[in-house]
Amino acid sequence: MAIQWFPGHMNKARKDVTERLKDIDVVIELLDARLPASSANPMLARMAKGKPRLMILNKQDLADPAITEQWLAWYRAKKQTEALGMDAGERAPAQRLIGACRALAPNRSGLEKPLRVLICGIPNVGKSTLINSMSSRKIAKTGNMPGVTKNEQRIILADDFELYDTPGMLWPKIEVEEGGYNLAASGAVGRNAMDEEEVALELLKYLLLHYRAELAARYKFDVEALDGMQDWQALELIGKRRGAVLSGGRINMQKAAEIVLTDFRDGQTGRITLERPAEWLEWEKRAKVLAAERAILREEKLKEKEGRKQGSR
Repeated sequence: MAIQWFPGHMNKARKDVTERLKDIDVVIELLDARLPASSANPMLARMAKGKPRLMILNKQDLADPAITEQWLAWYRAKKQTEALGMDAGERAPAQRLIGACRALAPNRSGLEKPLRVLICGIPNVGKSTLINSMSSRKIAKTGNMPGVTKNEQRIILADDFELYDTPGMLWPKIEVEEGGYNLAASGAVGRNAMDEEEVALELLKYLLLHYRAELAARYKFDVEALDGMQDWQALELIGKRRGAVLSGGRINMQKAAEIVLTDFRDGQTGRITLERPAEWLEWEKRAKVLAAERAILREEKLKEKEGRKQGSR
């Protein structure tokens, strides 16, 4: 199953961002530290090409700290790019962010040349909460569902520092399949666009590979019992342990999936990151190969269809 979610207000946001970028000096992109590449918007990267960028790995207190360091180094190695890690509930982050933005655009300062910054991010990444903490007063709406912010906002953080907030925005087609599952697991995708059981199974598959100790601790398993266990077996066992049982002893897999996803999103499963830089490169490479193969198949079908039309004349 491919995860895709691009409701109408996101298309409007894309148009608004395109227009706003003409006057912007620095772009802040807020990422989920548990899925830094999956939550980086390739559409925004193309739109903001040539602009200095500050990548914020938000919710780093929920992510694997060793992997977060790998991702910070990954982004800092890119041209005109700085990267910072930030805790989900960090207080008074304004000075850190303002300082990083000024370093990226040192020629913009003073009332005559105010620094204009655009902040973007996927839905449910914590952007509104961050903006409220930066401004020291509640400006942006917050919520644990994607799509809370629907319109652009302008916030003055200093006399010569203007911050433009935009609605949470995905992109029309998620090419990397693993990235789609990671976005869904994080809560960035609306429930109507995914099969929660399938997403939970993909999440468990990764946890069984990289985070068996955390999985065992959360659900009171023996780590050794997880050796060779399949994702569906783990989901059944979690359902049984948490009372997600139907009549006749059958496991309510939907309820079990909701438990697994909620525990991950709330950080109850432990400090987990769902992708490493090397993994992402492999996933991206595979996605490009599959996209090329699909393009060839489409071309062949078009030629075949055209041949049938010619033959019937």
